[in-house]
Amino acid sequence: MTWQIVIISVILVIVVAVIGFSIYDSWKLRRKVRNNWQKLPYEPRFDKEESLQQAYQNAAAFTTKDSYVDDITWYDLDLFEVFQQINHTYSSIGSEQLYQRIRGFDFTSQEEGELEALIQYFDENPQMREDTEFIFASLGKKDKNFVASYLADGKKQQLANIKFHVLLGLLPISCVITGLFIPQFMLVALAALCFNLFYYMGKKQTVERELNSMAYLVQMISAAKKIRKLPLPNQAALTKAVKPLESILKFSFSFRVKTNTEMDMFFDYINMMFMLPLITYHFILARLEKENAAAIQVWQLLGKLEVAYAILNYRKIVPLNCRPTFTETGGIIGEAVYHPLVDNAVANPVAWQKNTLVTGSNASGKSTYVKAIAINAILSQTIYTTLAESFTMPAGHVLTSMAVEDNIFAGDSYFVAEIKSVKRVLQQVASGECCYCFIDEILKGTNTIERISASASIVNWLKDKNVLAFVATHDIELTEILKDSCDNLHFEEQVTEEEGIAFDYRLRKGPAVSRNAIQLLKILDYPQAIVDEAFAEAESFDAQRQWRQL
Repeated sequence: MTWQIVIISVILVIVVAVIGFSIYDSWKLRRKVRNNWQKLPYEPRFDKEESLQQAYQNAAAFTTKDSYVDDITWYDLDLFEVFQQINHTYSSIGSEQLYQRIRGFDFTSQEEGELEALIQYFDENPQMREDTEFIFASLGKKDKNFVASYLADGKKQQLANIKFHVLLGLLPISCVITGLFIPQFMLVALAALCFNLFYYMGKKQTVERELNSMAYLVQMISAAKKIRKLPLPNQAALTKAVKPLESILKFSFSFRVKTNTEMDMFFDYINMMFMLPLITYHFILARLEKENAAAIQVWQLLGKLEVAYAILNYRKIVPLNCRPTFTETGGIIGEAVYHPLVDNAVANPVAWQKNTLVTGSNASGKSTYVKAIAINAILSQTIYTTLAESFTMPAGHVLTSMAVEDNIFAGDSYFVAEIKSVKRVLQQVASGECCYCFIDEILKGTNTIERISASASIVNWLKDKNVLAFVATHDIELTEILKDSCDNLHFEEQVTEEEGIAFDYRLRKGPAVSRNAIQLLKILDYPQAIVDEAFAEAESFDAQRQWRQL
């Protein structure tokens, strides 16, 4: 009996250890969730943009928006970095839908009310918010999980040879049953199990993506079943959507959540010996095709929960924010608007009701100001959060042409790339829908005469359209040519012999008038003859409006 007691004791110790580690891991995860609240999100291992963009493109098959942030605008404004600041999510379901939300938005405010109800609920019920976060944290993140692809078109994800896999799975079971009467079949059962092990290991290399994706989808449904028990504002809708999918969880043994314990190895061998993942994959996919609408709704409802508390966390960590007010007409009016990616950013007002030119020297703040307005116009319409004291705007498309680069692969020079970028803005304007256009250093890739004439013509063409244009430029001539149709704003710098050049980043009315660039030459000890002649030429041009021959 001694050896039997030893075996039983060892089994009990293993069981207790597994349960103990599970409880400890759960406690650590709960503590992580609690400690991460009201902090800047940081998750370097997951949410790579390639994966998020792929999910965004797949989800386009079953979601539509009134407006989309195109790739040029996305990269001009460094919106992925803005996304990372907001991305307080614990599952890929949440991060994918947050990314999708910032890249596309509707012009109606119906969705705003639904989302704000969730945000307010989580703000007023911190324990419920933490419980929800914990369930999503247990689900975890997985880049390239392809759930959106399965929801968009599950038929494309089917695996071949399902009948053969069922046969392999049943063979060892039938041999064991037969072996009860004919002992020799036990050897056949053992051979079948060994064959299945080696076959599955080889097959898994070719279908690993599909199996991992299905595992994450099944675990998503399991998480939804847990979350629906919480008294959340969308509980009824989630319960209704999950119900037809619950039968999928009967097959979830093959796609159970990994616990990183010895038990994982045991379950993996069971799966391999009986071909369970390959077989259950087929049955789950068939169920998903039948209940596709419910599966999409579950995915969307879960994502909205994570988006809601991610926005709430963002509102709590930024220095200043407000909910925007949407109007039918008028321009963008705001107080203390600032750029989210600039440390200790200087806030400036916005009174944008007609096309506007902003001038000033390099590094004076004009580009940052233009980008701040553009980013906030997007955040206002996507997460209903503006980095400002107040912000009012009509809904509209947002397009930029800023960080233009030449394209050696397409054979485009800088100027060709630039005019193509601006043209796409003009094409959107031609649709007649409200647009907000932001152009930095307009047409700087060509000579002065053609740049000024073409720029003036472009901005003048926009004046009668349903558009507001904000153009940052060094060309003071534009402020004269377009002074009747455009507002003029500027940033300026102070140049002193004691401190050199300094910026206050404060917005001022009117065009830039300073000649600090030449003054800076003097401070940096350029030859006095160069400085004097530069001042003289500038004064001559101001008086004659043409350049003298030197």
